[in-house]
Amino acid sequence: MASTDGDQERPKSKRMFINCVDAYQGRNLAKFLSNCVVGGSLDEAEEEEEDDQSVSSDFIPPPKEGCYEIIGTLKDKDAKKPDFVKEIINYQTKEQLYEHLIECDIIIYDITEDPDQIDEATWAVSELHSDLEKIDSQKSFMLISSVMTWARSKPLDPDDPEIPFTEDDYRRRKPHPNFKEHISAEKTVIKLGKTNKAKLVTYVVASGLTYGCGESIFHYLFKAAWHNAPELNVFGSGQNVVPTIHIKDLAGVIQNIADSRPKVRYLVAVDDSQTTLEEIVKVVSQNLGTGKIKNISKEEALLNKDIDQGDYDQLLVNLRMDAVFVKENMRVTWVAESGIPENIAAIVKEYRTTRGLLPVRACILGPPAAGKSTVVKQLCDHYKLHHVKIQDVIEESIANLEKSAARADQEGEEDDDGKAAEDQELLESVMQSKEENNGRIEDQYIIRFYKEKLHSMPCQNQGFIIDGYPKLIEQAKELFTADDEEESEEASGAYDKAIMPEHVFILEAPDEFLKQRVMNLPELVVAGTHNTEENLLRRLAEYRANNTEDDTILNYFDELEIHPDHTDVVKDTSPMMKDTVEKIKKIMGEPRNYGPTAEELEQMKREEEEIRLKKEAEEKAERERREAEEASLKKRRQEEWAERLDEVKREEYELLETQSIPLRNYLMKHVMPTLTQGLIDCCKVRPDDAIDYLAEYLFQNNPQVD
Repeated sequence: MASTDGDQERPKSKRMFINCVDAYQGRNLAKFLSNCVVGGSLDEAEEEEEDDQSVSSDFIPPPKEGCYEIIGTLKDKDAKKPDFVKEIINYQTKEQLYEHLIECDIIIYDITEDPDQIDEATWAVSELHSDLEKIDSQKSFMLISSVMTWARSKPLDPDDPEIPFTEDDYRRRKPHPNFKEHISAEKTVIKLGKTNKAKLVTYVVASGLTYGCGESIFHYLFKAAWHNAPELNVFGSGQNVVPTIHIKDLAGVIQNIADSRPKVRYLVAVDDSQTTLEEIVKVVSQNLGTGKIKNISKEEALLNKDIDQGDYDQLLVNLRMDAVFVKENMRVTWVAESGIPENIAAIVKEYRTTRGLLPVRACILGPPAAGKSTVVKQLCDHYKLHHVKIQDVIEESIANLEKSAARADQEGEEDDDGKAAEDQELLESVMQSKEENNGRIEDQYIIRFYKEKLHSMPCQNQGFIIDGYPKLIEQAKELFTADDEEESEEASGAYDKAIMPEHVFILEAPDEFLKQRVMNLPELVVAGTHNTEENLLRRLAEYRANNTEDDTILNYFDELEIHPDHTDVVKDTSPMMKDTVEKIKKIMGEPRNYGPTAEELEQMKREEEEIRLKKEAEEKAERERREAEEASLKKRRQEEWAERLDEVKREEYELLETQSIPLRNYLMKHVMPTLTQGLIDCCKVRPDDAIDYLAEYLFQNNPQVD
């Protein structure tokens, strides 16, 4: 066991600072250490508990008494505080950050993921060092650096380059050109920890490339394999040795350093694998993908959008390292001491669980013409699942057998452990069975094809929906019962959990409804299918005979506590059976796969923008059309109003003219003669005041008319 700086009484709890607790390494280190009792790694009894914690990366056990209290910062300031972190430091200036750091017993800075953290880490340890006189209790400062600071180190023995580097050789280390800032930070941390060890003790941990818990630097590999890439790419020759360590094992090393405070200040944290890049890529492909790999040039590798320069440099490192001090002096409950290849099954399971990439398995059954394929297609598009229907399974399987059997006839080709010959023999048996059964293939072959399809990596990765099969209880038992080698942990007769549907749906409808549905289909749709009247009646009769009230395939699922959900399609009058699809979506829940990629999000954004612009253009055109109609209507109404106004004026004039006739007659008979004579006389006399003269004349000569 490592010696300690002093036999101090173990406190109930300690405050531990970890930077960027929302990043991959910070998050997983904080999650692990938040459940570690202070000094727990010094007690052998704790080892079993630690092992139990490593089973599930998503499981956060309830906090124990005396655990490390995690104080942290966020890389994304808008991120939510993780449940396992006690406090998030929100700061505007470094002085505000330092006020929180000085209150912590252990300060951990990880500079492997974000180079921007190097300056902050150097500043933090320098500030602590400058305040040694004010520090009352001992502080521990840990810098988690990268083995890339050893990348260009000269071999210990030129004649034997396979001799690994250890902590004892750290003064000889030479960094990769892009990691010079990392080694500068390492030297600063080691130097400042030598001044007053009673108040400030510093450590540097050179970490291998981390993996596990959803992956980080190797995520591009796992993601490509999960998405069924035909081949996984190996950069260059792939013969370079890549030092690695499981993120939980790195956390275990950090825990041991925090608990025991060893005298050694520089430690190497790697597993025992000494694995090449090609071996890592191959084992991921075999356990999550197609099993195929492809060597590409280093220049091509840089074109991969999922790989940045830092990741590229680390993946191409060729370095043999041995964590001697960790293995000989620390009690680390190793999760993957032997590396990725030896623990790939658990790592793949951990990757799927952490990322929520769990397959969705379902089966939709029902009578012919009930709309199974219509519903399944829409569900598969929504959940990104594989549509498994009998015709496709048979055609794909026979095509694969023919391709494999063709290799058996080629001279000089390797026989692939006899598989080509076996496939040729199976193909001949299937063809013979088909001839003897009027073109129909026996159940034993169909079930074999289905098993191979459902166990294929695509179906195991994303999941599947089986369309209308199995049809009989006997078929279901043969299809879903686990093989002997798969039953090691199950009781006899147990079903195969890898292919058993989680959800079973039955679409129900009476025969008369189904007949009417098919009769209403267009002739072009029915031609060449099973939905002719004769075939439909035969298939319906077979279905009803195989599914009586007392004996139905649904009984098989009921006995396994997988209770089918019944849906009456007669009630679904929506187009393309949308109501049934939505009902099934609610039961199946949310998709369990990757969300849209950056490219898909961009495409969705473009489509939304196009829809918005189209809608705006339509609204503008409609608005202009309405305005044009309103203007035309207004103009027409103005013209009508002008016409009506003219008509009113004319009628008014005519009315006035008519009403004025009696008055004119009166004036012409009684007024105008006297007035005319008065005017004539006025002209003759020419008085000084013509108006007065005329008025007097009219007064004197006014005819008295009764």
